Amino acid sequence: NGVAWNETHHCRLLAGLVPDQFQMCRRNLEVMHSIVRAARQTKSVCQKTFADMRWNCSSIQRAPSFGPDLLKGTRESAFVYALAAAAITHAIAQACTSGELPLCSCGSVPSEVPGPDFRWGGCGDNLSYGLQLGAAFADSPSKSSKLGTRALKAMNLHNNAVGRQVLSDSLDTKCKCHGVSGSCSVKTCWKGLPNLGEIASDLKSKYLAAIKVTHRLIGPRKQLIPKEMDVRPVKEMDLVYLINSPDYCTPNLHLGSLGTQERQCNKTSVGSDSCNLMCCGRGYNTYTEEVVERCHCKYHWCCYVVCKKCRRKVERYVCK
Repeated sequence: NGVAWNETHHCRLLAGLVPDQFQMCRRNLEVMHSIVRAARQTKSVCQKTFADMRWNCSSIQRAPSFGPDLLKGTRESAFVYALAAAAITHAIAQACTSGELPLCSCGSVPSEVPGPDFRWGGCGDNLSYGLQLGAAFADSPSKSSKLGTRALKAMNLHNNAVGRQVLSDSLDTKCKCHGVSGSCSVKTCWKGLPNLGEIASDLKSKYLAAIKVTHRLIGPRKQLIPKEMDVRPVKEMDLVYLINSPDYCTPNLHLGSLGTQERQCNKTSVGSDSCNLMCCGRGYNTYTEEVVERCHCKYHWCCYVVCKKCRRKVERYVCK
């Protein structure tokens, strides 16, 4: 959305904010650019990460009005909440670095002693500011709203924290070389975050290993504990979910399943995008498509490239 974010009444234009988020929007207008950017990135990165699975995150398009697959405490909602929480922190941390936000700047210089031929410099991503503001924004729906059960709120808060922890653990040293004609006599280094796609692929592994939990009184307070007795205890880096997902093979609006009819599959794969798994054993149709691409490119001195156009036929496999 192309809002200028310079007036507090713009906060009313964002659908789905809970009162605490609305207040935060009014108090921190300049951060809203980053939050809207994070929402867009969450959509595109989720869909890219799950493009080869039966559930391909297409339901996130309707955010903030989520379908049942993202509202009922499924494994899929665990992933989306964790990714969204990481994305908000990521976007704010990098907005500090690029000078977009007046109240923060580069991350603090690390306390560890630099190696012999490098020095701390550059502008590190401001992870601590991102964590502080990102957590306040992402967690407030699960802390304040009347929506959802206490178990669901506990699950969402847990998974949000996992997303932020995966992001924090990915903060890495990045360096730039200086020296005569490309020699690396001195390196300037800073702490930076990877792109969100890398975080999503770490979270996808956690999604595949997520633990089904129940919200039960243990001692003085309720905690999320594994539903099955023989499963190891929940660690703070595990994604957790409350209810089983549908198999996403056939459309079922009540469960938020769109089915896999018309989805493209990979005939040579043995993974989740294989025609057998993607089409749930229903079989597939084969289409031949002609693609036009640039080919036989030649570089001409100086300075342009001339290419021909080649046509080739490709086969596409689509689930019945």
